[in-house]
Amino acid sequence: MTHITGLSHVAIAVPDIASAAAALERKLGVKAGPIHENAAQGVRLAYIDLGNARIELIAPIGPDAPLNKFLEKNPAGGLHHVAFNVPDIEAALAEAADAGARQTGKTGLNVHGERIAFLHPRDLLGALVELEEKH
Repeated sequence: MTHITGLSHVAIAVPDIASAAAALERKLGVKAGPIHENAAQGVRLAYIDLGNARIELIAPIGPDAPLNKFLEKNPAGGLHHVAFNVPDIEAALAEAADAGARQTGKTGLNVHGERIAFLHPRDLLGALVELEEKH
């Protein structure tokens, strides 16, 4: 069985990364790193490294980005997904499927070149789950 080896990040969808990062720095004393772009997912993102996990701020790149659907329902932003590290994404997806958790979308790459996949929230207590392959 492939096991989750750690928490990678908790993602918060926001309409504007710079404003969100400034608010978190002012209110919580945490600082976001540089903004990255993942064109394949249609998002810009920045991480706040907490040592044992990260907060990921994500914002849509353009009007056709899938994240816009979430922000239409949550205009101020909100908790979008939680990401876990796994050693083998294909094995983790196969085991999840065997247990009744469906993959949503296709397996892709994050901004660090790691393989990622999402599992459907209807199958996981209402939470969108991202799996990230970490060796």
